Amino acid sequence: MSISEKIRKSMAEGSWIRKMFEEGAILKQRYGEENVFDLSLGNPVIEPPAEFRQELRRLAKQPLAGMHRYMSNAGYAETRVAVAEQLSLETGIKFTLNDIVMTCGAAGALNVVLKTILNAGDEVIIFAPYFAEYVHYIDNHYGVARILPTDEQFAPRLDALENAINEKTKAVIINSPNNPSGAVYSKERLHGLGELLSKKEAQYGIKILLISDEAYRKIIYDGLKYPFPLHHHTQSLIATSHSKDLALPGERIGYIAIHPECHQREELMNGFIHCNRTLGFVNASALMQHIVRHLQGVTVSVAEYQQKRDFLYQHLTEMGYSLVKPQGAFYMFPRSPLEDDVAFVRELQHLKVLTVPGRGFGTPGYFRIAYCVHDEVLEGSLAGFRKAAQKFGLV
Repeated sequence: MSISEKIRKSMAEGSWIRKMFEEGAILKQRYGEENVFDLSLGNPVIEPPAEFRQELRRLAKQPLAGMHRYMSNAGYAETRVAVAEQLSLETGIKFTLNDIVMTCGAAGALNVVLKTILNAGDEVIIFAPYFAEYVHYIDNHYGVARILPTDEQFAPRLDALENAINEKTKAVIINSPNNPSGAVYSKERLHGLGELLSKKEAQYGIKILLISDEAYRKIIYDGLKYPFPLHHHTQSLIATSHSKDLALPGERIGYIAIHPECHQREELMNGFIHCNRTLGFVNASALMQHIVRHLQGVTVSVAEYQQKRDFLYQHLTEMGYSLVKPQGAFYMFPRSPLEDDVAFVRELQHLKVLTVPGRGFGTPGYFRIAYCVHDEVLEGSLAGFRKAAQKFGLV
């Protein structure tokens, strides 16, 4: 039996991140892993905090009765209470367990939300550069992705948003700190975005859901305080995970947190709980829920990531690369010295440095670097970056 034409087309287009990862595996077999400098995948090498291992050991030695059984599709009440209390502390907005659904990571959260709200043909606005899977998630649930530009600092352009919103607009997805640029959207820009959404809701007599992907919310640099989008639009929610802030990407644990004042909050929550089950997730990992309920105020060492950012940013700018200094997450998004970003990424690949072309994030002419790697990988990559800079006249 052959696969569907839709999936065949999707596979052919593929994910540039995955392509570079697979090509990197071939290079590592050929030249040895120590001689290939893989900056293609946001798979953090920093280990989970000590508190995680303590909780894991505690549960292994003193298991709770029934701790591996099914629970409510929304997740354990105790875990949802812990999430709600931490969010209330951070935001000043009063969350309760009835505003929280535990999910299989941020990806699970986004698919649950989109499945719940989209009718066929509804439009979801995203801003380039964007996490590549957004387009697939929207398509999964018969929505249409509307891709809008950002400014030179990779912040959403409100003029473009105003022109794009119409009666079919169902949601806007934002991602701050941003993958791939590392940009953190300012309070002022978010306020303007919220005002614009409210204006358009009144104009068209609709509700527009602001979906804030906050997977990197706690990885933020230079003493910046994270501006919560929920403060600027009550028709909003958070979709997030502990993949990055607790270095648990393989454990697939995250949550949806809906604004307590969101219109039809109860109906939306019931929809999320229903779709968590019918999409096949059923519930988030029981073991991880038991653990993360005690870790809501814990984060990996942000200072360690900031040191990696500063090291690479200094060297790349000295070589002549043009880039906006990341304010959060663990990615850089330099401008490609070649108009054809794929050709430049191939050139780096010949120099045994693996990155991802910007067109994979909806922004040709750039390339993404993931610096959540060991220091020796960053150090080893510099020779390849320098040779490419020299070849294309940056230095």
